[in-house]
Amino acid sequence: MQPEAIIEEASARGLTIACAESITGGALCSALVAIPGASAVVAGGVVAYTIGAKVSVLGVDAGVIERFGVVSEEVALAMARRARDLYRADIAVATTGAAGPEGHGGKAAGTVCVASVGPMGEGSATAVHVGDRAAVREAAVADALDILVRRVRETAHNA
Repeated sequence: MQPEAIIEEASARGLTIACAESITGGALCSALVAIPGASAVVAGGVVAYTIGAKVSVLGVDAGVIERFGVVSEEVALAMARRARDLYRADIAVATTGAAGPEGHGGKAAGTVCVASVGPMGEGSATAVHVGDRAAVREAAVADALDILVRRVRETAHNA
């Protein structure tokens, strides 16, 4: 899904979006704010790249990280929930993963977890992508945009 369509659809419905990023390092929020009109939609974003930042900045429970691993849908959901609260956004999306070349948190290189939260509920997904760091990070942005557009459309159809 193209960021243009997300910004257009969210704007038409009066929805705001927040991002919590790890593996994507700000690339997701950057893709959204590159679109004219994004200031009416994107409330903000935070890059919490380390485990410490996920805990101290986003308030992810260290026990969740210990139990499920830093590269997990549970951690992505916790990140998204906190970003939604921090920015008082309607919808939030989060990314975590192992870009490579080595694995991270017990997960293979290329593993990407994304999550979104909104008024109609929560969703998460895990994918394993093949390629170098740049390719995996680009795929993670695409995964996050895909889950985000589903959340925007679901909210629009059910609000």
